[in-house]
Amino acid sequence: MKATLAAVAALAAGASAGSVHHKHGHAHAKKGYEAEETCGCTTVYSTYYGEPTLIFPSVPAPAPTTTTVSTTEVVVPTPIAQTCPTTGVYTFPATTVTLTDSTTVAVPYTTSVPAGTHTLGGVTTVVTTATTIVCPYATVSTSEGVTTSVIESTTYVCPSAGTYTIAPTTTTVTEGTTVTIPSVTSYPAGTYTQPEVVTTIYETSTVVYCPFDIPTPSTSEAVPTTYVAETTPVVTYPVETTTVPAVTYPVTTVVPESSSTSTKSTPTPSNSPGKTPGQGVPGKPWAVTYTPYETSSNGGCKTQAQVNSDIAAIAAAGVTTIRVYSTDCSTLEFVGGACEAHGIKMILGIFVDEPGCDASNPSVTEQISAIKAWGKWDLVELISVGNEAVLHGYCTPSELAGLISTTKSQLSYTGPYSTAETVNIWQQSEFSALICPVVDFVGANAHAFFNTETTADQAGDFVKGQLDIISNICSGKEGRIMETGWPSAGQALGLAVPGVSQQAAAIKSIVKAVGDKAVLFSLTSDAWKDGNTQCQCEQHWGCASVLGISI
Repeated sequence: MKATLAAVAALAAGASAGSVHHKHGHAHAKKGYEAEETCGCTTVYSTYYGEPTLIFPSVPAPAPTTTTVSTTEVVVPTPIAQTCPTTGVYTFPATTVTLTDSTTVAVPYTTSVPAGTHTLGGVTTVVTTATTIVCPYATVSTSEGVTTSVIESTTYVCPSAGTYTIAPTTTTVTEGTTVTIPSVTSYPAGTYTQPEVVTTIYETSTVVYCPFDIPTPSTSEAVPTTYVAETTPVVTYPVETTTVPAVTYPVTTVVPESSSTSTKSTPTPSNSPGKTPGQGVPGKPWAVTYTPYETSSNGGCKTQAQVNSDIAAIAAAGVTTIRVYSTDCSTLEFVGGACEAHGIKMILGIFVDEPGCDASNPSVTEQISAIKAWGKWDLVELISVGNEAVLHGYCTPSELAGLISTTKSQLSYTGPYSTAETVNIWQQSEFSALICPVVDFVGANAHAFFNTETTADQAGDFVKGQLDIISNICSGKEGRIMETGWPSAGQALGLAVPGVSQQAAAIKSIVKAVGDKAVLFSLTSDAWKDGNTQCQCEQHWGCASVLGISI
């Protein structure tokens, strides 16, 4: 789901609430941790789930204008960011980029950090014995006042077997902020096409990311998936553990029917039997989403004592499981420790918050490494790799399949894995064909509030219908609702009316219908979220009081 992130302060204990919520974008403010809104390159459906700012009708609807946007010259096939200053229908013309040779460039990525000194980026490599390697890395070069991301090469001595991060960037900030770090990205020779995109925008200053399709190779050479170390023995990079090519390229989330998918170079993974995901007791709440962030307008990370108090209250109310989205704000240490003390299970998350996704992304690498080092698998109910990452255009289906496979190979956790997307994404044949074989169950976010024909007391029936749909998408694999809820304040969306009594009715209806297989969103309402979205509901999803949780 989604929303716009208000700036929040950070505490030294970890990344700011803004950082994490920048990482947990779904259909409302916890959901939309991006300062820029994205609609991706998707088809507008008649029934909508997901991005509220792009899907629910205006009241009254603005008179749309039709705009043809000229594109900026592209030299490498990175997703093109287009800004839509007003509401209306936008057409982004098709763009083609042809690379005659394999190209390695420094592509900047952004991440939010709290005040302090941070070591970010670099190239992560795993060696099996003492060795010396030579590899490219991304850095910045300043000449005559102009700063440019560049690729340089370094020789690094690995004194023993282990994991090494080579040439990271160190930065110091005096307050919570967003920093830009260069990252090495390789593109093989070939023709890259960004198809024409026609989309309807319902909010001003919306940013649309238009990714490129997987290229048609211009040579018969295999696509390189890693950098070759100039030494023996061979150095293995983490991306090599996936059964899907680790170096993949952005493609559109929805493929036009006239386009052939037979030219795509992504192999179809073999199917694997599903593993039964956790669940609760019918008619009672099983799980609730939890993030260790201050709820005030200033934001920041909660202390260990505050987290322990929250988890104790959840346990006392009879809720047995919580869902977290990432590893920042000491989630594994503070939340994990509190869950262990109070007998609560955890649904872990690996979050992707920028276009393109694989295990070499520094943010993803950091999360996988943190979970691997923590390793308290007896506390883990499920693991979700990505949260609406395809919906937001951060991953292609093939990239997400590769990341799920890589995560499963790098962690020793043997329980159920999946991802969390909206139901309409799961219904896309390209997505389900690639994702079903690599997940153990089908995880979907389903919010009845964003269906304008659903009243609060009908929320349970709506969510039950969504669960029935996803339970029949991947043969032999059960479905789970990874997010669902109802706001206690805001503006009505058709028949969906927010309010305290309406939230209570909706949550009661949801728990009765699917409480044993759904994660309720969210424990707290958060004042730091954007209160000026169209529904004006982003700050009001906390349902602790409805569940009898005293915080």
